[in-house]
Amino acid sequence: MAHLLSLEAAVVGETAMLTNISAAAASVASTSSSPRLSMVAAGACREGYRKSIGPRQDRLRLGTSVVAAAAAKSNFREQSNKAPLVCQQQPQVRQHHNNNRVIPISSAAAVALPGVLEEQEVVDIERLEEELNSASPFEIMDQALALFGTDIAIAFSGAEDVALIEYAHLTGRPFRVFSLDTGRLNPETYCLFAEVEKRYNIRIEYMFPDAVEVEALVRAKGLFSFYEDGHQECCRIRKVRPLKRALKGLRAWITGQRKDQSPGTRASVPVVQVDPVFEGMDGGVGSLVKWNPLANVVGTAVWSFLRTMDVPVNALHSQGFVSIGCEPCTRPVMPGQHEREGRWWWEDAKAKECGLHNGNVNGAASNAISEQMVEVADLFMSRSVSNLSHGEMETLVGKNKRSKSSLVVLYAPWCQFSQAMNDSFNAVAEKLCGPDLMVGKFRADREQKEFAQQALKLRTFPTILFFPKNSTQVIKYPSENREVDALIAFVQAFQ
Repeated sequence: MAHLLSLEAAVVGETAMLTNISAAAASVASTSSSPRLSMVAAGACREGYRKSIGPRQDRLRLGTSVVAAAAAKSNFREQSNKAPLVCQQQPQVRQHHNNNRVIPISSAAAVALPGVLEEQEVVDIERLEEELNSASPFEIMDQALALFGTDIAIAFSGAEDVALIEYAHLTGRPFRVFSLDTGRLNPETYCLFAEVEKRYNIRIEYMFPDAVEVEALVRAKGLFSFYEDGHQECCRIRKVRPLKRALKGLRAWITGQRKDQSPGTRASVPVVQVDPVFEGMDGGVGSLVKWNPLANVVGTAVWSFLRTMDVPVNALHSQGFVSIGCEPCTRPVMPGQHEREGRWWWEDAKAKECGLHNGNVNGAASNAISEQMVEVADLFMSRSVSNLSHGEMETLVGKNKRSKSSLVVLYAPWCQFSQAMNDSFNAVAEKLCGPDLMVGKFRADREQKEFAQQALKLRTFPTILFFPKNSTQVIKYPSENREVDALIAFVQAFQ
């Protein structure tokens, strides 16, 4: 081999030992023209290093810093252009630095093909995020694929992910795509999968839930238990656990998250980050990098790109669906509604994550929501709306028949959907409030939330309840149409 394979690493307190191991590996490599033998030498060096510093927890504590990618170096580019297929097919030799910001990367081609690995390159994720924060999705995608090669894959389910696949295709680099088949997807979604595979000449790597876990859930709780006790358990079995299995075979993944996608959870999504929740193939916190090339792109821009490039999209989008998940948990949205209102519509708007991106709901986000709860102005301030106390609500749901009817909204002033119905509910109060009907409000968050959930069956904000006179029944307004005429018609149906 014309060049010397130089394998270097730096670990605190182990510099001399690693130098000796590296020299031994280089000696073997320099006597052979075989890329495979060179890679064996590199593997032996890595194995010797691992054994020398003891068990995995010691390696994590010390941290590792190993040979980094030379793919960007001009000398390597010149060599790799001569044998691109070998570059793509050779297995990769990489190690991972387990902390919250530094991920060393090495390219398989740098080991398998002739060339000189001239220097160590360590990827600082925080710095990379700063550099790419104003970059285009195409630039971000190209950087992600260049750094991670076949150890990165695109998570595919919706329109944003088709855009990601198109960007990956346009880079000219090889790329992988995986998807979670929950067993509850719409037929239109399966048709989209087939179209995408055909257009890009790829095979999507499907991940399925554990059949035993699904059977146990359905037999114990039925097919639609998520309507009663929340979607998290079902999503954990059908989506989160299969995702964990998929990510354990990767060092990075690419998602279609956008900052404008979901209230309260995605407003601070970075373009690249160390995944705060899931683990990659090396295991442990910090072993997986998460790329979000569309983080700074608004939904209208994504759709403009999709139309311009004439790429396949889910047929449900033409029927009013925007954010599409499993069939029982997805529905069309009305004009003006936020796209995530079509997902798990029976739950709190700020909690609309299935578990795949729970790292978005971090301490900072929680603090921001708490501050928002304190600072935002109260709602439904019309003189015709009575501000009800905990005791008054207990009386309304008590066992005694009521002497007059009441229309009450359970709300949280920081909730954007409560805010959206402020004017219409005030108008209803001014039209209907009188001797036979009381219109009231009850703030049901904070310390009152548990009571509201148990006694008033609160699921989401806002919840509108009607308490008919001469009765102990409580009737929940079932629609999300909270316009004046719709609310008046609801009340009049019981008078």
